[in-house]
Amino acid sequence: MAQVGSAAVAPEGALDTARRARLREAVADLAPLELQWASGYLAGLADAAARPDAGPAAAPGADDQPRLTILYGSQTGNARGVAERLAASAQAKGLAVELSSLADYRLAKLAQERLAVIVVSTHGEGDPPDDAIDFHGFLHGRRAPPLTQLRYAVLALGDSSYEHYCKTGRDLDERLAALGAARLVDRAECDVDFRVDAESWSGRVLGAAASHMAAEAPRAVARLQAVPSRPRYTAAHPFRAEIITNQPLTGRGSGVDVRHIELDLGDSGISYAAGDSLAVRPSNGAALVMPVVQALGLDPEAPVPGPHGKRPLAEALRDDYELTLLGRRFLEAWAGLSGAGELVALLADRAAAAAWMKERQVVDVLRQYPARVDAAALLASLRPLTPRLYSIASGPTANPGEVHLTVGVVRYAAWRHDHLGAASSFLAAAVPGERAPVWVEANERFRLPADDAPIIMIGPGTGVAPFRAFVEEREARGAPGRNWLFFGARHFDTDFLYQLEWLRYRKRGLLNRLDVAFSRDQAGKVYVQHRLLEQAATLYAWLEEGAHVYVCGDAARMAPDVHAALATAVARASGRSAEGAGEYVDELRRQRRYHRDVY
Repeated sequence: MAQVGSAAVAPEGALDTARRARLREAVADLAPLELQWASGYLAGLADAAARPDAGPAAAPGADDQPRLTILYGSQTGNARGVAERLAASAQAKGLAVELSSLADYRLAKLAQERLAVIVVSTHGEGDPPDDAIDFHGFLHGRRAPPLTQLRYAVLALGDSSYEHYCKTGRDLDERLAALGAARLVDRAECDVDFRVDAESWSGRVLGAAASHMAAEAPRAVARLQAVPSRPRYTAAHPFRAEIITNQPLTGRGSGVDVRHIELDLGDSGISYAAGDSLAVRPSNGAALVMPVVQALGLDPEAPVPGPHGKRPLAEALRDDYELTLLGRRFLEAWAGLSGAGELVALLADRAAAAAWMKERQVVDVLRQYPARVDAAALLASLRPLTPRLYSIASGPTANPGEVHLTVGVVRYAAWRHDHLGAASSFLAAAVPGERAPVWVEANERFRLPADDAPIIMIGPGTGVAPFRAFVEEREARGAPGRNWLFFGARHFDTDFLYQLEWLRYRKRGLLNRLDVAFSRDQAGKVYVQHRLLEQAATLYAWLEEGAHVYVCGDAARMAPDVHAALATAVARASGRSAEGAGEYVDELRRQRRYHRDVY
């Protein structure tokens, strides 16, 4: 640095010592991606200031600056995660980005958008995820505007074992094109092992978007838009949490096996909120691996190549490949390897194939349609082992350094053989001291409301898990809001999960109401939706007083039945027509007072 007398003088354009200190303080707690964004932001301001003839510098995000709008519709967090990673990569490249859930997106803005990307999952039997319902309806309704100014791209996430694979993404892609929008890149469709395909599509989108934005405005300033920083532990880098409790919740003689699992988060720094999910990356036990090896007559010790060098076939099947969930790609591959005409015919009927796959595991296909294949051909046909998500059953304030799960063990007999679930049998077999690879998947749309707001929780079976977390958290925070739980199971004596805890909460007044339905304890089956209808007047009164409704559990039957019962209860108690009651419930969702975590 040049010296004049004893005083230090900064070279032209540099900051003096005091300003450098302030800048260091301002950025001290920024993550790497946030620093990259800040760098682009400052560079844009400098560029604008260096051009006095351009008039007043446009604020980041001004409407005349080209931007990439990234929208997501997510039920379990996968679509949100892809969108967040895409946004972070775009900002790292200096692109102006706006990231939003479809639930938060102002529909009126669509007519002005010039460049938009949509990442969306398909839920249940071809339905949009909850946070994409309004956008999907708007786009397919009479109010949808012409979109000839828009260039767009769609990434559709789905599960090929379902009949309506990636339907929501296909619907949006085709409807945007029908409204006059032009594709930036072609739609991509991703199965449950979506990461590689999603990254490839994201790379194509970024390249096309950068070229398009450069052509429109080479000097665009990065839009001031925060992108959530990625958690420390992810699918690529899970935390190995120690199991400290594995306790049966169901009684002797129950037809189901449900476990309460507690894991120690140690010094991981992992944090979560009530309503979040814990992802578990399981290992396939010997009871899953060996039948597959034996069905093909393969040597379990035969070395096979992998990302970390060669290792025995049995180890590769244990750690890396899906053996319990069938996908269409596997069925297509096995139809070719086995030459089975029945499989080829089955695949031609997507609905029949989806129903067939739901009833079988990989080993069932190998046994029914045998083929002489080597280990390499087997592994090439299988899809990667995917994590399983479990609603967290503990309040973080009440259980620092721990996370609890409520796990229903999948175990059944079919096709003359026993069958197991991958993650549930992995967790059920674990003993204290063993470890499980885990990470947190945030669920922003399943959060507790303000402490004084009443809540209505509907969670039959293991769907009660997040509500244990809710009540624990409300107790720890001293929240004054009223709490009402609807719980259902088969039998009172054997299946009343967390019974003593609920009764204790009710006695202390923390649980203001508890309504239960035990379907097999009387001649006629009684479910939680029946209890909702019985309490229609009180339920409606709570809703009118600002209550939030939460539903967790089975998406195929329970959730639609509860939704219908909720609308019927509103109609009965309020005198509304069926149409008016349906609109009332839809408005609860739009107000974010009707939350669902269904699977």
